Amino acid sequence: MSPAARALIAPFEAMEAFREASELKAQGKDIIHLSVGQPGRTVPTAVLESVASAMKNDALGYTDSKGIPALRQRIALQYRTRYGVEVPVERVFVTVGSSGATFMTLLTAFDPGARVALARPAYPAYPNMLQATNLETVFLDTDESTGFQPRVSHLEALPTPPDGLIIASPSNPAGTVLPPEELRAIAQWCKAHGTKLISDEIYHGVTYGDAVAQTALAFSDEAFVVNSFSKYYLLPGWRLGWAVVPERFCRSFESLVQSFFISPPAVSQVAALHVFDHLDTLDAAVAQYAVNRDILMTTLREVGMRGLRHAEGAFYLYANVSGLTNDSRDFCRRLLHEAGVCAVPGLDFDAERGHQYVRFSYAGEQAEIEEACGRIRGWLGTS
Repeated sequence: MSPAARALIAPFEAMEAFREASELKAQGKDIIHLSVGQPGRTVPTAVLESVASAMKNDALGYTDSKGIPALRQRIALQYRTRYGVEVPVERVFVTVGSSGATFMTLLTAFDPGARVALARPAYPAYPNMLQATNLETVFLDTDESTGFQPRVSHLEALPTPPDGLIIASPSNPAGTVLPPEELRAIAQWCKAHGTKLISDEIYHGVTYGDAVAQTALAFSDEAFVVNSFSKYYLLPGWRLGWAVVPERFCRSFESLVQSFFISPPAVSQVAALHVFDHLDTLDAAVAQYAVNRDILMTTLREVGMRGLRHAEGAFYLYANVSGLTNDSRDFCRRLLHEAGVCAVPGLDFDAERGHQYVRFSYAGEQAEIEEACGRIRGWLGTS
């Protein structure tokens, strides 16, 4: 990667906002984070006790590059019990976060210069990773009518089929879910056109009501799937994820993992293995997110934000603030400094139209969400 190309990779505004808010908090300012997608609840105590026991009694050295066999088997079991899909454990790789899974996938699946499509707005790490690996980003401009999700019609409108497609359901920043029939159609289109499908499923488990987040593996054995223990599984700081890799790419993926990461962190794998024993606690956290979503959505609509879809998953609302401002970055900065509420400008997700949008996270505790809503109403003079 050339120095000129490195210079073009934009900062991650969510993390920039988080850092600025943390600095203000360190100075004594009362800050509420509606910025990063970090669960407000902590991992069950029993999981920490299992980790403490392992730290005391086990060596916790390097593991197999693909991860602890018991954890990989448990992940494969999750596909069987949650989706009714059989995934051979040999195709499961435990990784250093879903970011590591995505990075290894891009290196494994594509030659330099390959064209990879993704919906816009998009999680900003996607285009940055594509640029860092010398791949071309092909944006599919979506809108509120499709929940900011791609459709086959977006792909058919391209001059030529892309080499790859990244999808995310539930999505970041909009929290919307691709209906299973749409996901099936996309998977079939990709297979027919030789387009490698990468499905980011890190918010699976965090869905509401009747929304169904199906895995791409239900429709394609050739899909790459990445996931994480940071969201539904309440382990964000443990930096652990996984990938399910098509059989023909497994050896290449493993070789790259061995060279880049040696192995995933052992202590984090112990925590991940035991968190599967506490799905009731994880589901209780999801139920609380649904309450938080409704509280925040009501407030944002009251103060004049538009285009709000009833988020079906994840823990974000992507609000159209064009009735209040045409500069979402300045809007978020003033919201932080004047009201003590940290949110993320839409420019992080869409360089073309993001000046009209702000992403709000409702992953925290209910009391924090309620306090933030009061501050927002007071700051905009609608209380």
